[in-house]
Amino acid sequence: MSKIKKEQLERIKEQQGRLQAILSDIGIIEVRKHEALHAQAAVSQEINDTKKELEEEYGAVSIDMNDGSYTLIKKEEEADLSVVKSDE
Repeated sequence: MSKIKKEQLERIKEQQGRLQAILSDIGIIEVRKHEALHAQAAVSQEINDTKKELEEEYGAVSIDMNDGSYTLIKKEEEADLSVVKSDE
């Protein structure tokens, strides 16, 4: 039976070992990414809930994050828009 050189076999084994370690690291990173995305979604939902709560209490406001002061936001009145067909 023919064989490759011992040094070549060792180099291939070492490369495969490094590749497996990298793939394992990628898997761990993907799991952490997944967890981070879920955490981000939860915090975003909390922020939206707080925004709704504040809007119910104060109306539409812009809040200064430094001191908590706020100014009212004027909501533009929605204009009645309609589609007009041309006879052309």
